[in-house]
Amino acid sequence: MCDEKKVITVDDFDHRLMVNGLTTFRNELIREEKPTEDVDELILKVIDAPTKKEKRKADREAR
Repeated sequence: MCDEKKVITVDDFDHRLMVNGLTTFRNELIREEKPTEDVDELILKVIDAPTKKEKRKADREAR
């Protein structure tokens, strides 16, 4: 496994869509009696991903 990390920025809607899609995929794997460990880990990573608030340039320009 490589140590390279990818960082993406998503809004709240995209975040919920990713979790929902991964959960649906996980449920399909369960129905097919296939292992779900990798998808489980990815779901947890997406859910626990830290949030970053955007800096407002307008506030700094007004000062």
